Amino acid sequence: MWPTARVAVLCGTCGLMVVVGILSGCGGVSGSSVTSSGPWSLALTQLGQFAPGGTGQYSITATNESTGTTSGTVTISDTLPSVFTASSASGTGWSCNLGSTVSCNNQNSLAPGASYPVITLTVHVATGASGTQTDQATVSGGGPTSGSGSIQTMIGSSSGGQIQHVVIIFQENRTPDNLFHDPVLMNRTPCPGACADIASSGQNSSGQTITLQPVSLATNYDMNHGHDEFLDECDWDGTECIMNGADKVTCAPSGNCPANPQFAYVALTGTNPSYSIQPYFTMAETYSFGDRMFQTNEGPSMPAHQYILSGTSAVCVPGGNCFPGTTSTYYLAGNPTSDHRADSSDGSGCLAPPSAQVTLIDTSKTFPNGHYFELNGQECMDHPTLTDVLDANGLSWKYYAAEDGYIWNAPDGIQHICEPAGPDDQLYCNGTEWNEHVVIEGTGAQVLTDIQNCQLPSVTWIIPDGAASDHAYDNNGTGPAWVTAIVNQIGTNAACPGTGETYWNDTAIILTWDDWGGWYDHVPPPIRNSGPYQNSYEYGFRVPIVVISPYAKPAYVSHQYNDFGSILKFIEEMFSLPEINPQVGYADSYALGDLSDFFDFTQTPLTFTPIPAPQDKEYFINRKEKPTPPDND
Repeated sequence: MWPTARVAVLCGTCGLMVVVGILSGCGGVSGSSVTSSGPWSLALTQLGQFAPGGTGQYSITATNESTGTTSGTVTISDTLPSVFTASSASGTGWSCNLGSTVSCNNQNSLAPGASYPVITLTVHVATGASGTQTDQATVSGGGPTSGSGSIQTMIGSSSGGQIQHVVIIFQENRTPDNLFHDPVLMNRTPCPGACADIASSGQNSSGQTITLQPVSLATNYDMNHGHDEFLDECDWDGTECIMNGADKVTCAPSGNCPANPQFAYVALTGTNPSYSIQPYFTMAETYSFGDRMFQTNEGPSMPAHQYILSGTSAVCVPGGNCFPGTTSTYYLAGNPTSDHRADSSDGSGCLAPPSAQVTLIDTSKTFPNGHYFELNGQECMDHPTLTDVLDANGLSWKYYAAEDGYIWNAPDGIQHICEPAGPDDQLYCNGTEWNEHVVIEGTGAQVLTDIQNCQLPSVTWIIPDGAASDHAYDNNGTGPAWVTAIVNQIGTNAACPGTGETYWNDTAIILTWDDWGGWYDHVPPPIRNSGPYQNSYEYGFRVPIVVISPYAKPAYVSHQYNDFGSILKFIEEMFSLPEINPQVGYADSYALGDLSDFFDFTQTPLTFTPIPAPQDKEYFINRKEKPTPPDND
C-alpha cells in the first residue's frame, strides 16, 4: 500500500500537484453494521502534464481518518471537467465505471488511519482545452462521514520543441522486481514516494512467501511467457490479478532450472564480473525510472513488438482484408511455430512459409480470455502504424534489427512496409518503405556509426540481437553495455557539420523491455475489460522503463501509469502528430499515460556524463559472429 501524505503541495515546474481535502458531511453507512465517527480524507495527485489533445493522469487515495474500521461499500466519485474524457480508471480492490462522473466502489474493510490502494484515473484532454481546469472528487460510505477534494490542473504543451529525436531501445523479457533490485532506487526517502516499488519476495499459489534469489543476467534456462502463462501468473479473482501464480509458469530445460526459478532478481555482477548490470542502475539512478510501466499485451515478443510500432497486433482493420475466420477484433497473441524458410532461417510475419502457425486471440471476449484461433501459413498483417503517421508528416525514421524473419522485427509483419517477394518458402521483404527505413545490421552495430555520422532520424527503434538482448537463456550478459554504447554515443556525439546540432541537447532516449519473460512481479496490471476501448488482451505485467534526456527529471522515480501506447503518444505529442488510427483507436488513443511525468521541460538541461560499462562501442562495432534472435519461443 502506498499512502499519500495529507499535505497540500504545488510544484509549478515539475508538473506535480497534490491537493487534499478533509471535509465532514452527511455521508451515511452503506450496508454496514458498524458506525464509525470521523471523516474520510481524499488526496488527488496530478502525474505529469496535461497537453491539449493528449493524455492526463490523476491518482486518488482515500484514507480512513475515523476511529473505527469501515464496513460496507465505499464509493469515490470524480466529476471531470467537460474538456476531460475518462479513458480508464483502476486500482486494487476497486470496481470503476467511466462517464462524465467516474464512480469507483470498494467493499473491503479499512482500518483506522489506513489508506485504500490508489485509483489511477487516465483522461483524454480535448484538443481545444486551455487555461485551468478543476477536477472534483468525493468519498462516502463505509461509516466515516463523507470527504471531498479538488485539484486545479493547468493545461499546456508538454514541450516547446526541445525534443527533436526520440530513440526507443527495446530490450527483452524482464520485470522491475527481477532486473532493478537496486538498493539506491529501493531505499530513497521518503518511501513510499521517492523510492521504487520493488519487491524482495512474493507469494506462490500455495500461499507460501518465497524470497527472491539472486541470479546472473545470463542463465541457462528460461520461463515460458505466453498468454496462458500470463493467466496463470495473474490468478484472476474476478476483479483483479492476485499475482500469486508465478510458480505455475514452467521453466525449461527442466534439468537446468533451480528451485522457484520464477522468483529471482538479477545480481549486480552475477557469476562473471565482466558482465554487470551496473550501467542499468546508473541510468536509472541518474535519470528517470518508472515503476508503473506495463507491457500493453498479455503475452510474448511477437505481438509486443507489433504494439511498440503500431499500438496494436490486430490482424486487420474493420472492413479490411481479414484472414478467413477472423475479424478486426482478432489480435496476434503468440509466437509462430514451424516457421523455418527453405534456407532454415526463421520466417515470421509476411515472411512466414506455408507451414507456419501462429495463435490469435479474440479480444472482444471478456477476461480471462482463452478464445484462441490458429492461423496457418498467413501472418502478413496490414494495419496503420506510427511510421505511416511519420511519413505523412515529413518526419524521418529508422528501424534497426539484427535480421529479418524473426519475431522481434515488427516491420516484416506489415504488408505495406515489407511487400514480400520471392518463393513462398523463401520470402523476403522488398518494399520501398522497408528498403529505405529498415536497417538489417547483423552484429555490426550500424546504429552506432549512423549516430556518429549525424544520421539520427526523428524517431528510431533499436532492437538487439540475442546476445545483447537480456533474454533469459539466449543472452551473454552484454545487454547493459550494448545499451550504454548507444546512450554514450548520443550523449557525447560531436556537433553535426552544417547544422551544429548536438544530439544530446534535443533527444529523448526511452529504454524499456518487451515483456515480463515469465519472471515474478508483484504489481497487478490494469485489465481493459470494459469501457469504450474494451480489449481483454490488455494490459500485461510491469516491465522496466528508464528515460534518459537532458529534460528527464534527475534521480527521479515516476509512479505514472504507462504502457507501450504511452511511448507512441509521447512521440505524437512531441511532434504534434495525429493518432495512428483514431477511427478505431489503438493503444496510443487510450494510453495509460504519456510519459509526461518523466520530464521537466523548464529545468536547466542536464549535462551528460559518460556511463561506464564493461564493453565499449568498439566491441559491438567489431563483432563478427552470426547474430542470434533475442527470442525464439
